Amino acid sequence: MFGSSSSKKVAAKPGVAIAYPKTPYKFPGDDEVVEILQNGGYITAEQAAAADTDARNPGESRLKFLMRDGTLNGDIIGQAIAESYKLPYADLNSKMPTAEQMGLIPAEVARAYRVAYFGEDETTVAVTTDIPRPELQPAVAQLFPGKTVTIAFSMPEDINDALVLTRSPLNERLVALTAKGGAAPEILNVVFEDAFLLRVSDIHLEPRHDGVAVRFRVDNVMRDMGVIGLGSYPSVLNRLKVKALMSIDEHFAAQDGSMQFEYESRTYDMRVSIVPTVTGEKVAIRLLSEYVQNLALSDLGLQPADQDLLLAESRKPFGMILVTGPTGSGKTTTLYALLKLLNRSTVEVITIEDPVEYKIPGVNQIQVNPLTNLTFAKGLRSIVRQDPNVILVGEIRDSETAEISVNAALTGHILLSTFHANDAASSIPRLLSMDIEPFLLSSSINVIVSQRLLRRVCESCRYSYATKVSELTDLLPTAKHYFTGANVTLYRGKGCDICGHTGYKGRIALFEILQVTPEVREAIIQHPTSAQLWKIAKANGARSLFDDGIEKVKTGMTTIEELLRVAIPA
Repeated sequence: MFGSSSSKKVAAKPGVAIAYPKTPYKFPGDDEVVEILQNGGYITAEQAAAADTDARNPGESRLKFLMRDGTLNGDIIGQAIAESYKLPYADLNSKMPTAEQMGLIPAEVARAYRVAYFGEDETTVAVTTDIPRPELQPAVAQLFPGKTVTIAFSMPEDINDALVLTRSPLNERLVALTAKGGAAPEILNVVFEDAFLLRVSDIHLEPRHDGVAVRFRVDNVMRDMGVIGLGSYPSVLNRLKVKALMSIDEHFAAQDGSMQFEYESRTYDMRVSIVPTVTGEKVAIRLLSEYVQNLALSDLGLQPADQDLLLAESRKPFGMILVTGPTGSGKTTTLYALLKLLNRSTVEVITIEDPVEYKIPGVNQIQVNPLTNLTFAKGLRSIVRQDPNVILVGEIRDSETAEISVNAALTGHILLSTFHANDAASSIPRLLSMDIEPFLLSSSINVIVSQRLLRRVCESCRYSYATKVSELTDLLPTAKHYFTGANVTLYRGKGCDICGHTGYKGRIALFEILQVTPEVREAIIQHPTSAQLWKIAKANGARSLFDDGIEKVKTGMTTIEELLRVAIPA
């Protein structure tokens, strides 16, 4: 019905003011969506009831269970919600507007109403939104005089992707703000809003001789986004220090703090770190994503067999579960997903963390505080006297913490923790090097998870291509070991406005799981090397990070190039 649009921007009628929405931003919760699906005939009463049984993992909503079970997908959910609003469904995944098309709607209107352009012909214009509001149709009608405006419904994540296209490059806006002497709150708001729309994990402000570079970590890769003028930076820095409860008079010592930022009627938590460099004070801000708190184990990208294994290990009455990997590999996310499985009214759960990133209802969380001598080791000694069933230690950093953790796992507690090691098998020799007795370690540890994060292929521009396995050997000399047959179909992204022309959008985790079987326990007593341990684990069916990645390459989640960036063949 709708053809390509004109490139000419359309403005409101002269003298007509746009009325901004009064209806608050609200999207149906998971339980509401299940009711909508059942009322619309997309699921049966029996399927809805099944989501209330023991088949659902603890901490997992009914909606997520139905998606994991294969009963539902995003398009079905979108169609059902659209019907409940008596609107057509617009799948922006398959037809995302261009930046030029989004320019037909003023950016402030698009963001205020969460509305995206969808298409038009000679007489009609179609727009789509995730929050239908009575004020939307007349507001958009003013922008397209003489045409009928129709409203459709799209999922929130797709609307967010379209809204990214309404913003001019961040650097242009920062230059304009600096030129007019923009205040620090205004500059930070512009930076933060872009960061949330782009799903950034970290913001870096790096002083240089000609300005302060603003850099975003998007899908674990750094991007240069713009520059804040040197004249504006002191006020920006002071604003951050005040909000994060830091000393504004301290310029030559590292400081850590936390703050909150309100955006789209939601409050986001941020962790702020400031360190002095030779060119000035550098800032790193970790954006603590709200969705992490709602993730279930089934959302992490585990293979079904690995998920079943972790579920079984978490149900044991005592023992240690370790999650290893470098900084920024998603260890905390995995730990919290496990913790939610264990957090029931019949058990006592206590954590000690540095810092406490996400607050979990029903869990007693302790913040490490060196100023009061509350370290991991000292805090853990007190925790074991607090009658816990489940203990989470943010990180095992030293021999004392390791020793107490092992003893806690041996005395009737489930203990979860992170540990820095290159892979699952190398964790054992490292722990033994901390003077942990081999027989104690072999008796206390249940399972070790190693993980990495890698980028997903962008779904908006993903395409498949056929290639010969022999042509992959330049990238992967052992390609014939991983791909059967002479030819293989793989996937990559062309690059589009949605993914910043990278071909990637979002992340997926790779997992390597070493279950401490009787054979592994016996080997630990003999002070094994990591190679010896992995040989035993592999004989018992364990798969390496690279093996897990190959499966994700075959299903089109990522590319061989991206896999080789974060993992090596085992």
